[in-house]
Amino acid sequence: MDWLSDHGWAVWLGLAVLLGVGEMLTLDLILAMLAVGALTGMVAGLLDAPLVVQALVALASSAATLALLRPRLIGRLHRGPDLVIGPARLIGTQGEVLEAITGNASGTVRLGHDTWTAVPYDPTLTIAPGEQVEVMEIRGARAVVHPVSGFTGLGPAGDQT
Repeated sequence: MDWLSDHGWAVWLGLAVLLGVGEMLTLDLILAMLAVGALTGMVAGLLDAPLVVQALVALASSAATLALLRPRLIGRLHRGPDLVIGPARLIGTQGEVLEAITGNASGTVRLGHDTWTAVPYDPTLTIAPGEQVEVMEIRGARAVVHPVSGFTGLGPAGDQT
């Protein structure tokens, strides 16, 4: 028991290393937070604190990092740019009207290198060929468009246009 009380810091360090290796296998940030707790227990051991105090410091530090640090780290790891694929990637893009679009009849627009069937966002509008339009949404295989010059609402990023 004398060795353990004299070298408690080494036990805490070994535990921290084992937890760190375990974290590399699981990658869920729980064992990493426990390893931080073991390292604080090691610091308490180096300061010649009693074993009970070392354990309490390690427990408190582990609980604090699990409750306060881990959720923020998980949030940052899972946050990132949204991948928009398929027709949804066209929302907010502009194109040129090829055939007139009215509230009663759909027309066609060129969006990039593709030709799409389009209907007006405002069914009371008639959009003539050659006008620039912005895609407001995609409904099935139809683009819902609005003339660029007459649009005064919110744009695709939520900013005023």
